Amino acid sequence: MVKDTGARLGILMLDTRFPRILGDVGNAGSWPFPVRYAVVPGATPEAIVCDDIEPFVEAFIAAGRGLVAEGCTGIATTCGFLALIRPRLAQALGVPVAASALEQAGQIAACLPPGQKVGILTISAGTLSPAHLRAAGVPEGSPVEGLEGSSFAQTILGNAAELDVAQARADMVQAANRLVATNPDVGAILLECTNMVPYAPDIAGATGRPVHSIHSYLNWFHAGLRPPRFA
Repeated sequence: MVKDTGARLGILMLDTRFPRILGDVGNAGSWPFPVRYAVVPGATPEAIVCDDIEPFVEAFIAAGRGLVAEGCTGIATTCGFLALIRPRLAQALGVPVAASALEQAGQIAACLPPGQKVGILTISAGTLSPAHLRAAGVPEGSPVEGLEGSSFAQTILGNAAELDVAQARADMVQAANRLVATNPDVGAILLECTNMVPYAPDIAGATGRPVHSIHSYLNWFHAGLRPPRFA
């Protein structure tokens, strides 16, 4: 029996302890609509970003089924690397699934002037494989810049209990500046990592490019799940 809790968007959470500040996908205050969360036990950031995702697929499906049973009519996740399992989640859950911010890349690219590309900022360029990019429909040749070795990456992947927000902001701006300096044809920036959202305004200000994220994606996604009423 489906229980209606009022939330149409269900979000599958990694098993984390790092602070989820306002703007983070895992902070309910980041959304102008109600959401439901379900934590997938053992699915730590390091396990999903750096190791093999396969042992966790059934646990993601089970958690997603719980959210659907609570009335959610669309499912999202809190890690861009989960684009790899979106088809299996959608098939098993029977509802639309927005697994990764990267899934916006094709639409963003279509909006850009000729000769411009979407640039990707990711927490780990070394493990964001061609398979991830293909699964998300990222246009071939889209440049990728990682945050390996940064304070931000160490906090998120290490699942640390404290986050240096000011340093994380500096890490983001530095990485974004590297991206556009190396690839001046980047016309828009897409944030793979769902924990990067709070720093999007700083990235936009530093680079002069539009910045897209899981926040922009899920606002669009939710508008289809519950269209706004105007009269």
